[in-house]
Amino acid sequence: MSENFGSSGQIQPLSIGNVVSAAVRLYRSHLKTYLNLAVIAHLWILVPVYGWAKYAAISGLISRLAFGELIYQPEGVQTARSHIDPRLWSFLRVALQVGISLLVIYIGLAIVGGVLAGLIGVALGGILGTSGIIVITTLAIIVTAGIILLGLTWFYSRWIVAEVPLAVEENINGGESVARSWELTKASVFRIQGIVLVAFIVTMPLVFVLNYIPSLFLIRLEPGTAIYSIVYLISVIGSLIGGVLVMPFWQALKAVLYLDLRSRREGLGLQLREPPSQDFR
Repeated sequence: MSENFGSSGQIQPLSIGNVVSAAVRLYRSHLKTYLNLAVIAHLWILVPVYGWAKYAAISGLISRLAFGELIYQPEGVQTARSHIDPRLWSFLRVALQVGISLLVIYIGLAIVGGVLAGLIGVALGGILGTSGIIVITTLAIIVTAGIILLGLTWFYSRWIVAEVPLAVEENINGGESVARSWELTKASVFRIQGIVLVAFIVTMPLVFVLNYIPSLFLIRLEPGTAIYSIVYLISVIGSLIGGVLVMPFWQALKAVLYLDLRSRREGLGLQLREPPSQDFR
């Protein structure tokens, strides 16, 4: 049985769990295709500029393939590429526009958080004195980190599907695709933040093992030594493998979320496609 998004007359948004589980099902049922594309995308990262554009375009390609499955109009990789490849530089523009915007926002939030933490520190310093320095410092760190985290996730939630309209819709450019994401998500920010949090928790064990643990060993090693170089190489390889494994899941998640947002806001009577029953065995 398929999961109905609802008719155009009464459309209910998918729950946080349904969005994530739908992305997991898509990932599992098309694992080979998505992973092959993810490997190619990560190899392209090694090539400056053009390779980065290819990485961004392949990310959009995975979302297009996932979206096609969701609306019962599956495409082959080559067919989907015929839509994606002519928009190569538009995908790079989307990635740069969102990435630079988030960087600027991060810097601004860090400044605001630092100033606010400083004001709190001055106010509490007059009450607690030097004996409360640890409390004041801890509180300042928590306030700054909280402001940065909440602010970044809010803006990221507005741009989370920025490349999907470019991958799926006709007659749209990179700037319009980013604006489309901003428009679609304006009434769903808190729900999207919840989806991002759950998706992060789902992928965290894999990322921690492949990305973070090797990096922790580097802290205790002396740079320039042979063992440091070996561990560093392992860390890089682990990060690449982690990226390859996680990337298709996030792109599938964006496709599900994009369809859900369009269904809810624009009255599209669409359904989620269930994978073959053997995928659940």
